[in-house]
Amino acid sequence: MNLKHPGGLEVVRRLVAEADIVVENFRPGVLEKLGLGWEALSRINPGLVMLRLSGDPIQAYLGSEEAELTMLTDEQVEAIRAKLGLDKPIPVQYLIYVGNALRGDFGSSYIYQGRPAMELLAERLPATASLAFAALLVATLISLPGGILSALYRNRLPDTLFSIFTVLGDAMPSFWLGIMLMLFFSVNLGWLPVSGSGTWRHMVLPAVTLGTSMAALLTRLMRGGLLEVLGLDYIRTAHAKGLAPRKVLFKHALRNASLSYVTLLGLAIPGLLGGSVVLERIFAWPGIGLLFINALSGRDMAIIQAVVIFTSLLVVLGNLAVDLLYTLIDPRIRYD
Repeated sequence: MNLKHPGGLEVVRRLVAEADIVVENFRPGVLEKLGLGWEALSRINPGLVMLRLSGDPIQAYLGSEEAELTMLTDEQVEAIRAKLGLDKPIPVQYLIYVGNALRGDFGSSYIYQGRPAMELLAERLPATASLAFAALLVATLISLPGGILSALYRNRLPDTLFSIFTVLGDAMPSFWLGIMLMLFFSVNLGWLPVSGSGTWRHMVLPAVTLGTSMAALLTRLMRGGLLEVLGLDYIRTAHAKGLAPRKVLFKHALRNASLSYVTLLGLAIPGLLGGSVVLERIFAWPGIGLLFINALSGRDMAIIQAVVIFTSLLVVLGNLAVDLLYTLIDPRIRYD
């Protein structure tokens, strides 16, 4: 069908009048120039649903609606395309991108007035790092003594209480827990701020929410690992030689039982530093997670790529750190 011919345009209008959904993938502005934009089609069929799959990076760069894009001349659009390097062949664009990425340059943000993506990432990193380490502190303070008490008092009251905690902690979505804490401590009691940042009081609710979800799994891992170690022969031998129970626990049992615990911590830290997307959104915490959400909403590929690659790098470094810690925790592990 030739849309540049009046007959072809008339056919499209007749089809639109009887259609429920229209899906198009033209470059933004093309349909408007043909007189088939959303405003024109919706007048023909007010109940029409229109899905646009164009995704032109020029439109994202301008940060505007498609109707505003049509106000630019073809020469202006091509000038912007050349400025972004989009006028080059795809293989050349890819090689340029890889070279820039190796230097830490992922381009400029579309939605933050052209600021470099890595600059925005570095700006948000302290807020995310402070929240991550606060959440780790909460998780460790709950899970470490909780797992030890559950193992030492197996099938008794402490074990039952912490077992209930681990089940509830795993079952409750973190966003739901955050909203409930917000309603109780902020809205009803007024003890803590609802959201935002700036003081330690703003950090309490998001840190407790994030740390509680982690603590449930860490508690179960510590309990299981310690129960397994406490039943081994060398622990019974240590007791038979008259060593103090505290010394047996902390010097011999706990060290060998903590391998799975340390593994999970090592895998959790990169995810926390990469940004807790949902919780930062709920508590309006100005970290990497909130930056990532805004970038997704605005299709800001420079920020999206920077956050994804940064988080991937943290995962690699976290696994490396865990492997190195294994040699300190368990002398039997050696990397020759």
